[in-house]
Parts: sequence; C-alpha cells; structure tokens
Amino acid sequence: MATGQHSNTHLVKGISKAMDQFKYEVAQELGITPPSDGYWGMMTTRDTGTIGGHMTRKLVAMAEQQLSGRQ
Repeated sequence: MATGQHSNTHLVKGISKAMDQFKYEVAQELGITPPSDGYWGMMTTRDTGTIGGHMTRKLVAMAEQQLSGRQ
C-alpha cells in the first residue's frame, strides 16, 4: 500500500473531518494529550487503542439509541 493511503474507507462522504474531530474530543475526555502536529504515530499503542476503543463504544451506543428510537 502506498504512503498516505488508508485501508479503511468511510461509507459517508466527507465524514473524515468529523471522525478526526471526534478522535481529538475522545482523547481529551480520556485525559490523553493528542499530538500537536497531528501525527499519531509517536503515541503509545495503549493510548491510541484506548481512544479507538472508546470511540467505538460511543458510536455503538449512539447507533443503539437511534435504532431503539430513544434519540
């Protein structure tokens, strides 16, 4: 895979910016200092995994609420 390409794709066009903002918000909620230069590669696997796991839990909870009609 060429440099700068991602193996995952988003189903909704233009969602990348929103997901990136969500990642920063979750990191802040967890007390993890996000990289100032935007490069997450120097962060520990534990921190990035924690952020990703928390993002997933929040997204699943939002989807469950929408499916149950409890928005």
